[in-house]
Amino acid sequence: MMPISFEGNITIPIAIVAKTLQNLLGEALPLIVTAIVLFTAAVTTLHKLFKFKPIQQSEFFEGLFNVSPVWFAVRILGAVFVALTYFAIGPAMIFSGDTGALVLNDLLPVLFCVFIFAGLFLPLLLNFGLLELFGTLLTKVMRPVFNLPGRSAIDCMASWLGDGSVGILMTSKQYESKFYTQREAAIIGTTFSAVSITFSLVVISQVQLEHLFLPFYLAVCLAGVVAAVIVPKLPPLCWKKDNYIDGTPRVKNSEATPVGHNVFSWGFEQALLKAKNSSGIKHTLKDGLKNVIDMVFGVLPVVMAMGTIALILAEYTPIFSYLGYPFIPLLELLQVPEAAAASQTIVVGFADMFIPSILASSIESDMTRFIIAAMSVTQLIYMSEVGALLLGSKIPVNIAELFVIFILRTLVTLPVIAGIAHLIF
Repeated sequence: MMPISFEGNITIPIAIVAKTLQNLLGEALPLIVTAIVLFTAAVTTLHKLFKFKPIQQSEFFEGLFNVSPVWFAVRILGAVFVALTYFAIGPAMIFSGDTGALVLNDLLPVLFCVFIFAGLFLPLLLNFGLLELFGTLLTKVMRPVFNLPGRSAIDCMASWLGDGSVGILMTSKQYESKFYTQREAAIIGTTFSAVSITFSLVVISQVQLEHLFLPFYLAVCLAGVVAAVIVPKLPPLCWKKDNYIDGTPRVKNSEATPVGHNVFSWGFEQALLKAKNSSGIKHTLKDGLKNVIDMVFGVLPVVMAMGTIALILAEYTPIFSYLGYPFIPLLELLQVPEAAAASQTIVVGFADMFIPSILASSIESDMTRFIIAAMSVTQLIYMSEVGALLLGSKIPVNIAELFVIFILRTLVTLPVIAGIAHLIF
């Protein structure tokens, strides 16, 4: 995950291997992705009807294929869209190059390749003490600055280095285990489940500014920190109770370093204990494969469905233009070139984080494309993955609150990103 220089550009090794796989599979990728989406919908449907015992006996596969009615409908919709798009049949607005074909041919192949390596290598980050060490070291930062427990830094790092969905799942589990209060879980889930560095690379590549990846990610991090300080102090997050899941109030001073330890020695001891209790290579590989299967079969159909719908709305209806109108004066005040075109990309990010960058590809100004790409990452709440996971978890937030948080994050991070863009361009 460490940034390196490759062929004159700043990138990370996992992005290099993902790109290599993408080049190797080439034109076969749309067919592979189509097969995955159709297979997921078919197995989910058959399991709903016949309740296969092998799936029921596996907690992992039962969770993967026995989904709620809403997500079952989304998978079916994704399968319909991918079939119509791949075979170019049905209404043209579904499979055109600006809608379904864009998702199938450009977005899903990239996600497929990134998910394989990100999921496979994630246990190396989670199971051997790295997060325990940094979580303990950052206790002195998280509580004074963000009023959150030190272990919330672990969730943030899991998202940053791995995937935002991992951070949300970790947050939900720790909330259920009474490590987080309602307020803390809601703040961490909506503020610190950051978009991974690998996915950020996908976004900046989409707007053809890969050579600016380092300043881009620095802008994202700075804007994210500013939002993490400000947004939790505003409704609806500030209205959340500081009680645990069972209603009991938060226990104070529970994060104190034991006598005889400093912060580093205690963190190091916790990390060694985690590494000592970790399973062997076989179990680590098994965890990695589970991550890959969960991400590939769970997320791709949702992105196909939500992405296609959002692009159809963006291309064939004026809805996002209307929703973006209020942002035009703000963009003009911030001296963002092509403000009217940029405004249309702002609200569409609530449907899927990647769509603003897709729409921004047609904008000529490098500065505007940079701002849109960074903003889409810092908005954080998008229904095709993060929003869906939050709603499906025990974390106490609803869809109306998520939309308000999305708008607040946009208003807070946009001036920060625009200021950095003016310094670069």
